[in-house]
Amino acid sequence: MKSSSSTSLPRRGPGRPREFDPDVALDRALLVFRERGYHAASMGDLSAAMKLTAGSIYKAFADKRAIFLAAFDRYVDLRHAQLQPLLDAERNGFGKLRALLRFYAETSHDLEGRRGCLVISGAAELATFDKEMAARVTAALQRVETLLRDLIGRGQADGSVPAALDRNATARALLCLVQGLRVVGKVGRSRADMIAAADRALQLLA
Repeated sequence: MKSSSSTSLPRRGPGRPREFDPDVALDRALLVFRERGYHAASMGDLSAAMKLTAGSIYKAFADKRAIFLAAFDRYVDLRHAQLQPLLDAERNGFGKLRALLRFYAETSHDLEGRRGCLVISGAAELATFDKEMAARVTAALQRVETLLRDLIGRGQADGSVPAALDRNATARALLCLVQGLRVVGKVGRSRADMIAAADRALQLLA
C-alpha cells in the first residue's frame, strides 16, 4: 500500500504546471541513496543525478529526508510491481514461492546486488532514530512476510506445500533469507551463489 505521507510526492501549487516528472526524478534519486546510503548522499549528488537545480528540488521537497522518504515509497512499489507478474505466471503456491525466491536472488548479484536494497539501508541508517522511517521499514518487511505467509497457505491448500508446515515460522525464516540475500549481494556475490542459496531455501518447504 502506498504511503499517504505528504513527503511521498513533490509539492505543487494549485494550477501550477509540474516542471519535471517526479517518478523519473525519484528513480534517479533512489539509485543515489541505494549506492551511497542516506548520510553519504549529498544534495549535490542528488541534484546531479536528478538533473535538477537545487532550487527546483527545494520547491518540490522540503529537504533531503523528504526526498529519501518519497524515493523509499517509490522503491517499495516498484519492487512489488516487478515481482507480481512473476507470481501470476505460476500455477501453484510452491511455484510462486520459488519465483519469489528467484526474484530476490536475481536482484542480489553483480551491479544490481552491489547497489543494495533501500529497505535494508533505511533500516540500518534511519529507522533507529526516525519513527516515520521505522514505520515505513516495518510496513515494507511486513508486506513481504505477509505475502510469503499467504503463498505458503496457498501451497498448502493446493497440495504443493506440506500441510504440516508451520506457516508463520516458515514465512519469517524466508523473510530473513531474502533480506539476507540483499545484504550479502552488496559485496558482489555471483548469480550462481545467489540462485544456489534461493534453491536451497526451497528445502524449507519440503
